[in-house]
Amino acid sequence: MKKISQIPKYERPREKLQMFGPRTLSDSELMAVLLGSGSARHGVLELSGRVLRMIDESRGRLELDKLLGVEGIGPAKAAIITAALEFGRRRIRPEGMKVVVPTHVLPIIQHFADRKQEHLLCVSLSGAGEVIACRVVTIGLVDRTQVHPREVFADPIIDRASAVIIAHNHPIGPLEPSDEDREITRTIKAAGKTLGIWLLDHIIFNKNGYYSFMEHDEMEAP
Repeated sequence: MKKISQIPKYERPREKLQMFGPRTLSDSELMAVLLGSGSARHGVLELSGRVLRMIDESRGRLELDKLLGVEGIGPAKAAIITAALEFGRRRIRPEGMKVVVPTHVLPIIQHFADRKQEHLLCVSLSGAGEVIACRVVTIGLVDRTQVHPREVFADPIIDRASAVIIAHNHPIGPLEPSDEDREITRTIKAAGKTLGIWLLDHIIFNKNGYYSFMEHDEMEAP
């Protein structure tokens, strides 16, 4: 991975933010701004990638001690990251956002479009159609060996959710679902029906667009 000094100035995270605003930065670039610098052995972009993966794997509940176990992350950087995550939870969390149609969740999942691996996400919804939480379920190839209903519904059960929307990014290739995507959708929908938690939609997305199972009449109405 390139070091900051090897990247044109206008493409460096901090300068890019100043020139074009924070919305133009990927999650990895935003994390690089928070970190400020790398270490003697690891560039800031490499460190930001490692931290970002830890955040995804921890479903946003990354603890200070785990950060301190990353080579190149000291007490100051760890404190900045955990403080930023907590601030985000308090101020800009999506809880309470009203979802009238499933694609209304796109603004809270779209930032996963730049991930190099597939991330399966689950959005829990209340009976009033309000967002309770959005979480990463699995990282890696989204297939039947990894995606099990118990992993998808573990948190929504605790949330007392009435419905869920699942989504996953396609780093490469077309947005159209594969046969396996459809099989996963059927399996999760059937499990949700048994649990009393309705699967409203499965959304496949990338930086350029999305595919909604519901919009293509591939989901039953609740």
